Amino acid sequence: MKTVLVVAVALIDADGRILLARRPAGKPLAGLWEFPGGKVEPGETPEAALIRELREELGIDTWKSCLAPLTFASHSYDDFHLLMPLFACRRWSGTAHAREGQELAWARPKDLQAYPMPPADLPLIPILRDWL
Repeated sequence: MKTVLVVAVALIDADGRILLARRPAGKPLAGLWEFPGGKVEPGETPEAALIRELREELGIDTWKSCLAPLTFASHSYDDFHLLMPLFACRRWSGTAHAREGQELAWARPKDLQAYPMPPADLPLIPILRDWL
């Protein structure tokens, strides 16, 4: 089974809320909420991929020094295995806005379980809730 490396981030605002993005129609797992991020391209570090994805998807900039490795998810789907490092980030420039048709929501850690998420994201919820 092929392993796919995807990177994600818990963007944490000054009020302690975490940004979630809803997968748009036409994409796999459409309608589910997830932590922003995306695939790591060949030759790219997870941090570089995350910085690129945040700029492309949300129009914000951050720096490697602002990305703190927090945990990871490892989940087998039918046709691939997903390995997803999750970083925490409290510092970025710009205001996050949907640039790829996704819906955005700022959620308190205690409310994350109310958002339907892909199976790989679910184990991350208690870690974030307990950490924050």
